[in-house]
Amino acid sequence: MLALIAGEGTLPAAVAAAQARRPLVCALRGHAPEGLTPDLTFRLEQLGGLMATLKAQGVTQVCLCGGVRRPEIDLGALDDATLPLVPRLRDALRLGDDGALRALIAILEGEGFAVVAAHEAAPGLLPPAGVLTAARPGPETDAEARLGAEVVAEMGAADQGQACAIRGDRVLAREGPEGTDAMLARLAPPQAPGPGDAPGDPFSWAADMMGDVLGGAADWLSGQGGEEAARAGLLYKAPKPDQDRRADLPAIGPRTAEGVAAAGLAGVVIEAGGVMVLDRDATVAALDRAGLFLWVRG
Repeated sequence: MLALIAGEGTLPAAVAAAQARRPLVCALRGHAPEGLTPDLTFRLEQLGGLMATLKAQGVTQVCLCGGVRRPEIDLGALDDATLPLVPRLRDALRLGDDGALRALIAILEGEGFAVVAAHEAAPGLLPPAGVLTAARPGPETDAEARLGAEVVAEMGAADQGQACAIRGDRVLAREGPEGTDAMLARLAPPQAPGPGDAPGDPFSWAADMMGDVLGGAADWLSGQGGEEAARAGLLYKAPKPDQDRRADLPAIGPRTAEGVAAAGLAGVVIEAGGVMVLDRDATVAALDRAGLFLWVRG
């Protein structure tokens, strides 16, 4: 029997939908998946108890899927079964994302579970190589994609991200801990708030707006802004070098398509076999509506 250790986003639902038998869905507290009701919710401080529950229910395979924010361990919430794991959990949380996930996988395997990658549990999430959209990449795309691959490999080696935005020979943005959607949002031109859009924290909003305006001005001064830049450049996404692909394999989806369009980029390039496409039909349709390309680069 398969269990999903589910985080945020639509990936857990996509993996669950691909199974002939509904998996047991276990959600990390505070990280509920979209479109999927958890069978149980757990805290990291109760990982030992969770593994005992999984064994009691006949679970033999575990799939880690969905986004999580790095939690703090509350020693007062530890259960007896997790106490022996505390040193390993503490050490894991001191590592980068990839190191922490490797440590978690080792703990699960040490308890006899087979850890299955999301793209193994749902092979249809990996698209075939080639251009999937009506729009085709331009002649400059190959050089931009090569630069994107170099940047992401450099970032990934430092465990710092899996995506970047490229325009010509310029790196517009690198993915940070907040994720791809937030990186793309930083590239979108600022919009004045309409009626009812007043922020809850006017000071934070003012600071964000000033940063957006200054960023837009910098692009204009460097010749990167304006209408001709509205459809130039690309989002490049790929796994980190040598990462354990059973966890944290990058993904794009309809929201990515919307973000790329809003950021003024011409399309998306992803590494074949290394990036999942969630709700592929909707993602391609959104890119087609915006006149953008999706190249699965082999």
